[in-house]
Amino acid sequence: MKKLPHILKASTASLKNEKPAQFIFSKGILTALSFVLLSFQPSSSTLAQDSSFHNLPDKWSLEDCFEYAAENNLQLQTLSLDVATSNQNLLQSKAAIYPNLSASSTQYLTNSKNANPVVGGFQTQANFASNYSLNSSMILYQGGYLKNNIQSQQLYVQAAKLNVEEAKNDITIQITQAYLNILMEKENILALQNIVQTSQAQYENGQVLFNAGSIAKKDLVQLEATLATDQYNVVLAQNQLRQNTLTLKQILQLPSSYHLNVLDSVNVTVPTQVTGLQTVEDSALQNRPEVKNSEVAVQQSNLQLKQAYTANSPTISAGGSLASGYSDDQSTKYLGQLNNNFYQRIGLTLGIPIFNNRINKTNIEKSKIAIDQSQIALKNTKLVLSQQVEQAFINVSNSEAQYKAAQVQFTANEENYRIANEQLKLGAVNMVDFLVQKNLFIQAQQNLIQAKYNVIMSYSIYEFYMGKPITL
Repeated sequence: MKKLPHILKASTASLKNEKPAQFIFSKGILTALSFVLLSFQPSSSTLAQDSSFHNLPDKWSLEDCFEYAAENNLQLQTLSLDVATSNQNLLQSKAAIYPNLSASSTQYLTNSKNANPVVGGFQTQANFASNYSLNSSMILYQGGYLKNNIQSQQLYVQAAKLNVEEAKNDITIQITQAYLNILMEKENILALQNIVQTSQAQYENGQVLFNAGSIAKKDLVQLEATLATDQYNVVLAQNQLRQNTLTLKQILQLPSSYHLNVLDSVNVTVPTQVTGLQTVEDSALQNRPEVKNSEVAVQQSNLQLKQAYTANSPTISAGGSLASGYSDDQSTKYLGQLNNNFYQRIGLTLGIPIFNNRINKTNIEKSKIAIDQSQIALKNTKLVLSQQVEQAFINVSNSEAQYKAAQVQFTANEENYRIANEQLKLGAVNMVDFLVQKNLFIQAQQNLIQAKYNVIMSYSIYEFYMGKPITL
Protein backbone atom coordinates (compact mmCIF):
# COMPACT_ATOMS: atom_id res chain seq x y z
CA MET A 1 0.00 0.00 0.00
CA LYS A 2 1.27 3.47 -0.86
CA LYS A 3 1.27 6.55 1.30
CA LEU A 4 0.03 9.89 0.02
CA PRO A 5 2.68 12.62 -0.12
CA HIS A 6 1.75 15.32 2.34
CA ILE A 7 3.65 18.34 1.16
CA LEU A 8 3.44 20.04 -2.20
CA LYS A 9 6.87 21.33 -3.17
CA ALA A 10 7.20 25.06 -2.42
CA SER A 11 8.06 26.58 -5.78
CA THR A 12 6.38 29.28 -7.80
CA ALA A 13 7.80 27.75 -10.93
CA SER A 14 6.93 24.07 -10.67
CA LEU A 15 5.13 21.42 -8.68
CA LYS A 16 6.87 18.07 -8.47
CA ASN A 17 4.88 14.96 -7.60
CA GLU A 18 6.32 12.57 -5.03
CA LYS A 19 5.72 8.87 -5.49
CA PRO A 20 3.95 7.19 -2.56
CA ALA A 21 6.28 5.07 -0.45
CA GLN A 22 5.59 1.52 0.70
CA PHE A 23 5.42 0.83 4.41
CA ILE A 24 5.05 -2.29 6.54
CA PHE A 25 2.65 -2.43 9.45
CA SER A 26 4.07 -3.23 12.86
CA LYS A 27 2.04 -3.64 16.02
CA GLY A 28 4.99 -2.39 18.06
CA ILE A 29 5.26 0.75 15.98
CA LEU A 30 1.50 1.27 16.19
CA THR A 31 1.56 1.00 19.97
CA ALA A 32 4.48 3.41 20.28
CA LEU A 33 2.94 5.89 17.85
CA SER A 34 -0.39 5.78 19.67
CA PHE A 35 1.39 6.54 22.95
CA VAL A 36 3.20 9.50 21.36
CA LEU A 37 -0.03 10.73 19.84
CA LEU A 38 -1.82 10.64 23.18
CA SER A 39 1.07 12.42 24.89
CA PHE A 40 0.77 15.29 22.42
CA GLN A 41 -2.96 15.79 22.81
CA PRO A 42 -3.51 19.50 23.59
CA SER A 43 -4.64 20.19 27.12
CA SER A 44 -7.50 22.48 27.99
CA SER A 45 -5.04 25.18 29.00
CA THR A 46 -3.32 24.94 25.62
CA LEU A 47 -6.59 25.16 23.76
CA ALA A 48 -7.68 28.20 25.70
CA GLN A 49 -7.12 31.22 23.48
CA ASP A 50 -5.32 34.28 24.72
CA SER A 51 -7.43 37.40 25.01
CA SER A 52 -5.24 39.06 22.38
CA PHE A 53 -6.62 36.67 19.75
CA HIS A 54 -10.27 37.62 20.15
CA ASN A 55 -10.33 39.44 16.78
CA LEU A 56 -8.98 36.45 14.87
CA PRO A 57 -11.38 34.09 13.08
CA ASP A 58 -12.34 30.81 14.72
CA LYS A 59 -12.02 29.03 11.38
CA TRP A 60 -9.55 30.48 8.89
CA SER A 61 -10.40 30.78 5.22
CA LEU A 62 -7.70 31.31 2.62
CA GLU A 63 -8.74 34.96 2.32
CA ASP A 64 -8.41 35.36 6.11
CA CYS A 65 -4.83 34.11 5.86
CA PHE A 66 -4.02 36.58 3.08
CA GLU A 67 -5.50 39.52 4.99
CA TYR A 68 -3.76 38.64 8.25
CA ALA A 69 -0.38 38.23 6.56
CA ALA A 70 -0.76 41.54 4.71
CA GLU A 71 -1.28 43.38 8.01
CA ASN A 72 0.98 41.47 10.38
CA ASN A 73 3.83 39.86 8.46
CA LEU A 74 7.13 41.20 9.82
CA GLN A 75 8.86 41.20 6.46
CA LEU A 76 6.06 43.24 4.92
CA GLN A 77 6.13 45.64 7.86
CA THR A 78 9.86 46.14 7.40
CA LEU A 79 9.45 46.78 3.69
CA SER A 80 6.61 49.21 4.43
CA LEU A 81 8.97 51.17 6.67
CA ASP A 82 11.40 51.29 3.74
CA VAL A 83 8.61 52.93 1.73
CA ALA A 84 8.11 55.49 4.51
CA THR A 85 11.85 56.23 4.57
CA SER A 86 11.90 56.69 0.80
CA ASN A 87 8.98 59.10 1.05
CA GLN A 88 10.89 61.20 3.57
CA ASN A 89 13.89 61.31 1.25
CA LEU A 90 11.58 62.44 -1.55
CA LEU A 91 10.17 65.27 0.57
CA GLN A 92 13.70 66.36 1.46
CA SER A 93 14.74 66.42 -2.21
CA LYS A 94 11.71 68.59 -3.08
CA ALA A 95 12.49 71.00 -0.24
CA ALA A 96 16.04 71.49 -1.56
CA ILE A 97 14.80 73.80 -4.35
CA TYR A 98 13.59 76.38 -1.81
CA PRO A 99 15.78 78.87 0.07
CA ASN A 100 16.94 78.00 3.55
CA LEU A 101 16.80 80.36 6.52
CA SER A 102 18.84 80.45 9.72
CA ALA A 103 19.21 82.85 12.61
CA SER A 104 22.08 83.27 15.06
CA SER A 105 22.81 85.28 18.16
CA THR A 106 26.21 85.63 19.84
CA GLN A 107 26.92 87.20 23.24
CA TYR A 108 30.50 88.25 24.11
CA LEU A 109 32.10 89.06 27.44
CA THR A 110 35.69 90.28 26.92
CA ASN A 111 38.14 90.89 29.73
CA SER A 112 41.40 92.76 28.94
CA LYS A 113 44.15 95.00 30.36
CA ASN A 114 44.55 98.46 28.89
CA ALA A 115 47.03 101.29 29.53
CA ASN A 116 45.71 103.90 31.99
CA PRO A 117 46.39 107.39 30.48
CA VAL A 118 45.75 109.21 33.78
CA VAL A 119 47.81 107.43 36.41
CA GLY A 120 49.90 105.25 34.13
CA GLY A 121 50.28 101.51 34.28
CA PHE A 122 47.51 99.09 33.25
CA GLN A 123 43.89 98.67 34.24
CA THR A 124 41.52 95.72 33.90
CA GLN A 125 38.47 96.32 31.72
CA ALA A 126 35.47 94.08 30.95
CA ASN A 127 33.46 94.55 27.76
CA PHE A 128 30.06 93.06 26.79
CA ALA A 129 28.92 92.81 23.15
CA SER A 130 26.20 91.11 21.09
CA ASN A 131 25.88 90.11 17.43
CA TYR A 132 22.61 89.13 15.68
CA SER A 133 22.20 87.80 12.15
CA LEU A 134 19.62 86.29 9.79
CA ASN A 135 20.96 84.31 6.79
CA SER A 136 19.38 82.71 3.73
CA SER A 137 20.64 81.03 0.56
CA MET A 138 19.33 78.97 -2.34
CA ILE A 139 20.74 77.21 -5.39
CA LEU A 140 19.67 78.86 -8.65
CA TYR A 141 21.45 76.54 -11.05
CA GLN A 142 23.35 73.27 -10.62
CA GLY A 143 23.13 71.65 -14.03
CA GLY A 144 19.71 70.09 -13.32
CA TYR A 145 20.93 68.17 -10.28
CA LEU A 146 18.00 69.09 -8.03
CA LYS A 147 15.40 68.13 -10.65
CA ASN A 148 17.12 64.83 -11.36
CA ASN A 149 17.43 64.14 -7.65
CA ILE A 150 13.67 64.57 -7.17
CA GLN A 151 12.98 62.15 -10.03
CA SER A 152 15.51 59.70 -8.59
CA GLN A 153 13.87 59.78 -5.16
CA GLN A 154 10.47 59.23 -6.76
CA LEU A 155 11.87 56.09 -8.38
CA TYR A 156 13.22 54.93 -5.03
CA VAL A 157 9.73 55.25 -3.57
CA GLN A 158 8.31 53.29 -6.50
CA ALA A 159 10.97 50.59 -6.09
CA ALA A 160 10.24 50.30 -2.36
CA LYS A 161 6.53 49.79 -3.08
CA LEU A 162 7.35 47.16 -5.71
CA ASN A 163 9.51 45.33 -3.15
CA VAL A 164 6.42 45.11 -0.95
CA GLU A 165 4.40 43.70 -3.85
CA GLU A 166 7.07 41.10 -4.62
CA ALA A 167 7.12 39.97 -0.99
CA LYS A 168 3.32 39.79 -0.93
CA ASN A 169 3.33 37.57 -4.00
CA ASP A 170 5.87 35.20 -2.45
CA ILE A 171 3.92 35.01 0.83
CA THR A 172 0.66 34.46 -1.08
CA ILE A 173 2.13 31.42 -2.83
CA GLN A 174 3.52 30.04 0.44
CA ILE A 175 0.17 30.45 2.20
CA THR A 176 -1.71 28.86 -0.68
CA GLN A 177 0.57 25.83 -0.72
CA ALA A 178 0.33 25.35 3.05
CA TYR A 179 -3.43 25.85 3.07
CA LEU A 180 -4.02 23.38 0.23
CA ASN A 181 -1.79 20.85 2.00
CA ILE A 182 -4.09 21.09 5.01
CA LEU A 183 -7.23 20.65 2.89
CA MET A 184 -5.66 17.71 1.07
CA GLU A 185 -4.77 16.02 4.36
CA LYS A 186 -8.24 16.64 5.77
CA GLU A 187 -9.78 14.97 2.73
CA ASN A 188 -7.26 12.16 2.99
CA ILE A 189 -8.16 11.59 6.64
CA LEU A 190 -11.86 11.35 5.82
CA ALA A 191 -11.13 8.81 3.10
CA LEU A 192 -8.89 6.76 5.42
CA GLN A 193 -11.48 6.87 8.20
CA ASN A 194 -14.06 5.49 5.79
CA ILE A 195 -11.64 2.69 4.92
CA VAL A 196 -11.22 1.96 8.63
CA GLN A 197 -14.98 1.64 9.00
CA THR A 198 -15.09 -0.73 6.04
CA SER A 199 -12.17 -2.72 7.43
CA GLN A 200 -13.94 -2.99 10.78
CA ALA A 201 -17.02 -4.38 9.07
CA GLN A 202 -14.85 -6.77 7.06
CA TYR A 203 -13.13 -8.03 10.19
CA GLU A 204 -16.43 -8.55 11.97
CA ASN A 205 -17.78 -10.42 8.94
CA GLY A 206 -14.57 -12.48 8.87
CA GLN A 207 -15.19 -13.53 12.45
CA VAL A 208 -18.63 -14.77 11.46
CA LEU A 209 -17.17 -16.68 8.52
CA PHE A 210 -14.40 -18.10 10.70
CA ASN A 211 -16.88 -19.26 13.30
CA ALA A 212 -18.85 -20.92 10.50
CA GLY A 213 -15.69 -22.58 9.20
CA SER A 214 -15.74 -20.74 5.87
CA ILE A 215 -12.29 -19.15 6.22
CA ALA A 216 -9.05 -20.16 7.89
CA LYS A 217 -7.57 -18.61 11.02
CA LYS A 218 -4.77 -16.98 9.02
CA ASP A 219 -7.35 -15.17 6.87
CA LEU A 220 -9.01 -13.76 9.97
CA VAL A 221 -5.61 -12.64 11.30
CA GLN A 222 -4.87 -10.95 7.99
CA LEU A 223 -8.15 -9.04 8.24
CA GLU A 224 -7.23 -7.97 11.76
CA ALA A 225 -3.77 -6.82 10.62
CA THR A 226 -5.33 -4.93 7.73
CA LEU A 227 -7.68 -3.12 10.14
CA ALA A 228 -4.73 -2.15 12.34
CA THR A 229 -2.79 -0.96 9.29
CA ASP A 230 -5.70 1.24 8.23
CA GLN A 231 -5.93 2.69 11.74
CA TYR A 232 -2.18 3.34 11.63
CA ASN A 233 -2.62 5.21 8.34
CA VAL A 234 -5.20 7.47 9.97
CA VAL A 235 -2.77 8.25 12.79
CA LEU A 236 -0.05 9.12 10.27
CA ALA A 237 -2.42 11.36 8.35
CA GLN A 238 -3.54 13.14 11.52
CA ASN A 239 0.07 13.77 12.51
CA GLN A 240 0.80 15.11 9.04
CA LEU A 241 -2.23 17.39 9.33
CA ARG A 242 -0.77 18.83 12.53
CA GLN A 243 2.56 19.38 10.79
CA ASN A 244 0.90 21.10 7.83
CA THR A 245 -1.10 23.29 10.21
CA LEU A 246 2.11 24.23 12.02
CA THR A 247 3.68 25.18 8.68
CA LEU A 248 0.81 27.55 7.89
CA LYS A 249 0.96 28.95 11.42
CA GLN A 250 4.68 29.67 11.00
CA ILE A 251 4.12 31.36 7.65
CA LEU A 252 1.46 33.56 9.23
CA GLN A 253 3.87 34.18 12.14
CA LEU A 254 1.22 33.45 14.74
CA PRO A 255 2.31 33.06 18.38
CA SER A 256 3.06 29.55 19.58
CA SER A 257 0.20 29.73 22.10
CA TYR A 258 -2.38 30.23 19.34
CA HIS A 259 -4.30 27.17 18.12
CA LEU A 260 -4.95 27.51 14.38
CA ASN A 261 -7.97 25.94 12.73
CA VAL A 262 -8.87 26.18 9.06
CA LEU A 263 -12.33 25.68 7.63
CA ASP A 264 -13.56 22.11 8.02
CA SER A 265 -15.05 22.03 4.55
CA VAL A 266 -14.10 24.12 1.54
CA ASN A 267 -15.87 23.85 -1.78
CA VAL A 268 -12.73 23.24 -3.80
CA THR A 269 -13.41 22.93 -7.51
CA VAL A 270 -10.99 21.64 -10.10
CA PRO A 271 -10.50 24.18 -12.92
CA THR A 272 -11.28 23.06 -16.43
CA GLN A 273 -10.27 25.99 -18.64
CA VAL A 274 -6.70 27.20 -18.89
CA THR A 275 -5.62 30.54 -20.35
CA GLY A 276 -3.19 30.36 -23.26
CA LEU A 277 0.53 30.48 -22.50
CA GLN A 278 1.25 33.57 -24.61
CA THR A 279 -1.55 35.54 -22.95
CA VAL A 280 -0.29 34.77 -19.45
CA GLU A 281 3.32 35.43 -20.40
CA ASP A 282 2.53 38.81 -21.95
CA SER A 283 0.48 39.82 -18.92
CA ALA A 284 3.22 38.73 -16.53
CA LEU A 285 5.92 40.65 -18.39
CA GLN A 286 3.80 43.79 -18.30
CA ASN A 287 2.44 43.65 -14.77
CA ARG A 288 4.61 41.55 -12.46
CA PRO A 289 6.40 43.68 -9.81
CA GLU A 290 9.78 42.04 -10.38
CA VAL A 291 9.79 43.24 -14.00
CA LYS A 292 8.64 46.72 -13.03
CA ASN A 293 11.30 46.83 -10.35
CA SER A 294 14.00 45.99 -12.89
CA GLU A 295 12.65 48.68 -15.22
CA VAL A 296 12.79 51.20 -12.39
CA ALA A 297 16.41 50.20 -11.77
CA VAL A 298 17.24 51.07 -15.40
CA GLN A 299 15.60 54.49 -14.99
CA GLN A 300 17.52 55.06 -11.76
CA SER A 301 20.81 54.24 -13.49
CA ASN A 302 20.06 56.75 -16.27
CA LEU A 303 19.29 59.46 -13.72
CA GLN A 304 22.47 58.69 -11.82
CA LEU A 305 24.42 59.27 -15.03
CA LYS A 306 22.72 62.64 -15.48
CA GLN A 307 23.56 63.54 -11.89
CA ALA A 308 27.17 62.52 -12.44
CA TYR A 309 27.39 64.89 -15.42
CA THR A 310 26.06 67.79 -13.33
CA ALA A 311 29.20 67.63 -11.19
CA ASN A 312 31.03 69.21 -14.17
CA SER A 313 28.50 72.04 -14.44
CA PRO A 314 28.90 75.43 -12.75
CA THR A 315 26.78 76.18 -9.71
CA ILE A 316 25.03 79.49 -9.17
CA SER A 317 23.62 80.25 -5.75
CA ALA A 318 22.09 83.35 -4.17
CA GLY A 319 22.55 84.38 -0.59
CA GLY A 320 21.66 87.19 1.72
CA SER A 321 21.99 88.19 5.35
CA LEU A 322 20.76 90.73 7.86
CA ALA A 323 22.95 91.52 10.85
CA SER A 324 23.46 93.97 13.68
CA GLY A 325 25.37 94.25 16.97
CA TYR A 326 25.77 95.98 20.32
CA SER A 327 28.72 96.78 22.59
CA ASP A 328 28.63 98.36 26.06
CA ASP A 329 31.84 100.34 25.52
CA GLN A 330 29.98 102.85 23.37
CA SER A 331 27.88 105.73 24.61
CA THR A 332 24.99 104.98 22.25
CA LYS A 333 22.16 103.07 23.86
CA TYR A 334 21.21 99.47 22.96
CA LEU A 335 18.44 100.15 20.44
CA GLY A 336 20.40 102.98 18.90
CA GLN A 337 23.42 100.75 18.37
CA LEU A 338 21.27 98.04 16.79
CA ASN A 339 19.94 100.62 14.34
CA ASN A 340 23.35 102.12 13.58
CA ASN A 341 25.03 98.73 13.16
CA PHE A 342 22.24 97.16 11.10
CA TYR A 343 23.42 96.08 7.63
CA GLN A 344 21.96 94.04 4.76
CA ARG A 345 23.85 91.93 2.25
CA ILE A 346 22.75 90.05 -0.87
CA GLY A 347 24.89 88.38 -3.50
CA LEU A 348 25.42 85.67 -6.09
CA THR A 349 28.05 82.97 -5.96
CA LEU A 350 29.39 81.21 -9.03
CA GLY A 351 31.24 77.95 -8.52
CA ILE A 352 33.15 76.44 -11.45
CA PRO A 353 34.71 72.95 -11.10
CA ILE A 354 38.12 72.80 -12.75
CA PHE A 355 40.00 69.74 -11.55
CA ASN A 356 39.09 67.23 -8.85
CA ASN A 357 41.48 64.31 -9.42
CA ARG A 358 39.22 62.51 -11.94
CA ILE A 359 36.46 61.96 -9.40
CA ASN A 360 33.71 63.25 -11.71
CA LYS A 361 34.93 61.29 -14.74
CA THR A 362 35.14 58.10 -12.68
CA ASN A 363 31.57 58.61 -11.42
CA ILE A 364 30.36 59.13 -14.99
CA GLU A 365 32.02 55.94 -16.23
CA LYS A 366 30.68 53.97 -13.26
CA SER A 367 27.19 55.25 -14.01
CA LYS A 368 27.49 54.06 -17.61
CA ILE A 369 28.53 50.63 -16.37
CA ALA A 370 25.57 50.63 -13.93
CA ILE A 371 23.20 51.31 -16.85
CA ASP A 372 24.54 48.29 -18.74
CA GLN A 373 24.25 46.15 -15.61
CA SER A 374 20.65 47.21 -14.96
CA GLN A 375 19.67 46.50 -18.57
CA ILE A 376 21.21 43.04 -18.34
CA ALA A 377 19.38 42.47 -15.05
CA LEU A 378 16.10 43.50 -16.72
CA LYS A 379 16.65 41.04 -19.57
CA ASN A 380 17.46 38.29 -17.09
CA THR A 381 14.36 39.06 -15.01
CA LYS A 382 12.15 38.82 -18.09
CA LEU A 383 13.86 35.63 -19.21
CA VAL A 384 13.49 33.96 -15.81
CA LEU A 385 9.87 35.06 -15.54
CA SER A 386 9.08 33.70 -19.01
CA GLN A 387 10.64 30.38 -18.06
CA GLN A 388 8.66 30.28 -14.82
CA VAL A 389 5.40 30.98 -16.66
CA GLU A 390 6.17 28.28 -19.21
CA GLN A 391 7.04 25.81 -16.45
CA ALA A 392 3.79 26.70 -14.66
CA PHE A 393 1.89 26.04 -17.91
CA ILE A 394 3.59 22.65 -18.25
CA ASN A 395 2.71 21.87 -14.63
CA VAL A 396 -0.94 22.67 -15.30
CA SER A 397 -0.98 20.44 -18.40
CA ASN A 398 0.74 17.59 -16.57
CA SER A 399 -1.45 17.85 -13.48
CA GLU A 400 -4.61 17.88 -15.60
CA ALA A 401 -3.50 14.72 -17.41
CA GLN A 402 -2.61 13.06 -14.10
CA TYR A 403 -5.95 14.02 -12.59
CA LYS A 404 -7.90 12.56 -15.52
CA ALA A 405 -5.85 9.35 -15.36
CA ALA A 406 -6.34 9.19 -11.58
CA GLN A 407 -10.12 9.49 -12.03
CA VAL A 408 -10.16 6.56 -14.44
CA GLN A 409 -7.87 4.56 -12.17
CA PHE A 410 -10.01 5.28 -9.12
CA THR A 411 -13.28 4.39 -10.87
CA ALA A 412 -11.93 1.03 -12.05
CA ASN A 413 -10.34 0.10 -8.71
CA GLU A 414 -13.39 1.26 -6.78
CA GLU A 415 -15.56 -1.16 -8.73
CA ASN A 416 -13.04 -4.00 -8.38
CA TYR A 417 -12.83 -3.37 -4.65
CA ARG A 418 -16.63 -3.33 -4.34
CA ILE A 419 -16.83 -6.67 -6.07
CA ALA A 420 -14.03 -8.14 -3.96
CA ASN A 421 -15.75 -6.90 -0.79
CA GLU A 422 -18.99 -8.62 -1.77
CA GLN A 423 -17.07 -11.80 -2.51
CA LEU A 424 -15.41 -11.57 0.89
CA LYS A 425 -18.78 -11.43 2.59
CA LEU A 426 -19.66 -14.70 0.88
CA GLY A 427 -16.25 -16.25 1.52
CA ALA A 428 -15.79 -16.62 -2.23
CA VAL A 429 -12.47 -14.78 -2.66
CA ASN A 430 -8.88 -15.62 -1.88
CA MET A 431 -7.60 -13.40 0.93
CA VAL A 432 -4.45 -12.48 -0.96
CA ASP A 433 -6.47 -11.39 -4.00
CA PHE A 434 -8.81 -9.39 -1.79
CA LEU A 435 -5.97 -7.54 -0.06
CA VAL A 436 -4.38 -6.78 -3.42
CA GLN A 437 -7.63 -5.23 -4.64
CA LYS A 438 -8.01 -3.27 -1.41
CA ASN A 439 -4.48 -1.87 -1.59
CA LEU A 440 -5.01 -0.92 -5.23
CA PHE A 441 -8.19 0.91 -4.25
CA ILE A 442 -6.50 2.80 -1.39
CA GLN A 443 -3.60 3.74 -3.62
CA ALA A 444 -5.96 4.91 -6.37
CA GLN A 445 -7.96 6.95 -3.87
CA GLN A 446 -4.85 8.66 -2.52
CA ASN A 447 -3.53 9.28 -6.04
CA LEU A 448 -6.83 10.93 -6.93
CA ILE A 449 -6.75 13.22 -3.89
CA GLN A 450 -3.17 14.21 -4.56
CA ALA A 451 -3.83 14.78 -8.28
CA LYS A 452 -6.85 16.91 -7.43
CA TYR A 453 -4.90 19.31 -5.24
CA ASN A 454 -1.92 19.29 -7.57
CA VAL A 455 -4.05 20.59 -10.42
CA ILE A 456 -5.65 23.20 -8.16
CA MET A 457 -2.26 24.40 -6.95
CA SER A 458 -0.61 24.46 -10.37
CA TYR A 459 -3.58 26.24 -11.91
CA SER A 460 -3.63 28.83 -9.09
CA ILE A 461 0.08 29.61 -9.56
CA TYR A 462 -0.30 29.80 -13.34
CA GLU A 463 -3.23 32.22 -13.19
CA PHE A 464 -1.49 34.19 -10.44
CA TYR A 465 1.28 35.07 -12.89
CA MET A 466 -1.41 36.80 -14.97
CA GLY A 467 -2.46 38.88 -11.97
CA LYS A 468 -5.59 36.96 -10.99
CA PRO A 469 -6.10 36.62 -7.21
CA ILE A 470 -5.97 33.12 -5.76
CA THR A 471 -9.37 31.91 -4.58
CA LEU A 472 -10.83 28.55 -3.67
